[in-house]
Amino acid sequence: MVHFVGAGPGAVDLITVRGMELLKEADLVIYAGSLVNPALLSYCKEGIMTYDSSLLTLEQVITIIKEFENSKPGEVSIVRLHTGDPSIYGAIREQMDELEKLGITYDVTPGVTAAFGAAASLGIEYTLPGVSQSFVITREEGRTKVPEKETIQSFAAHSCSMAVYLSTGLIEKLQENLLAGGYAEETPAAIVYKATWEDEKRIVATVGSLVEAAKELGVNKTAVILVGGAVSPVGDVERSKLYSPDFTTEYRRGSDD
Repeated sequence: MVHFVGAGPGAVDLITVRGMELLKEADLVIYAGSLVNPALLSYCKEGIMTYDSSLLTLEQVITIIKEFENSKPGEVSIVRLHTGDPSIYGAIREQMDELEKLGITYDVTPGVTAAFGAAASLGIEYTLPGVSQSFVITREEGRTKVPEKETIQSFAAHSCSMAVYLSTGLIEKLQENLLAGGYAEETPAAIVYKATWEDEKRIVATVGSLVEAAKELGVNKTAVILVGGAVSPVGDVERSKLYSPDFTTEYRRGSDD
C-alpha cells in the first residue's frame, strides 16, 4: 500500500495527524528532499529505508515501490512524502497511473500548502469582502508551459488574490506580466521564503517593486509570491455578513429579519 502524504509547508508540527501516524507506521519513505523538511523523518521508526526523490526519476521511484511491495505483498506500508499538499504541483497523477498499471493500491492524505503557511505568517486573509473574493494558485511559465488561458496576465486581469509558486527565479518576467495583465504598480505583494520553516524570511512589497524585494530578501527559489489588495489592505475592511448583527443566518436571527 502506498500513501501519498502532504508534508505541510515546512514546520514539523504542521503535518496532519494522519500524515504523522502514517510516517510512524511506514516501512519505506520516499520524500521530496529538495523541499520537504528532513526533520519530519524523525517521526519514522528507526532503521527504515528512506529515499530522496529529488535524486530520482519517476521510473526509479516506481521501481523502488514495486520491488519493496513485491518483497512482502500487502504487508508493507510505503509513504510517498510530498511537500505542502500533494495535489498542488506534486506530480502525483503520473505516479498513480503507474501504480494502477502494477495493481498497487494507494491513497492520499492532504497537507497544508505553502500559500496557507505564508498567509498565517503574514496574518492575512485572501478573501476579504470588498477587496477580493477569489484566490488563484498559479505559476509563471518557465520550461514547463501553462495553458494559454491560464497565463499570469489572464489571471491578473481579475485583480484577485494570487499565490504564485515556482516563480522566484523568474521574478522579472513575473513582475512584467502582472503589470501587463492589469495589476497597478502599487498593488500590495509579498514574498515568503520557506514559509513556517525556522529560517523563514518574508518581505511585504508592491507589484512594481517585486524584483527589488527579491534581491533585498536574497532569494531565488523556495518562495511563494503573494499578490493582491488582500495582502496589505488599505483602510477599514468591510465586515463579513456572517457575523453582522443585522444579518440573519440559518443559526441566528439578525435585526434585518
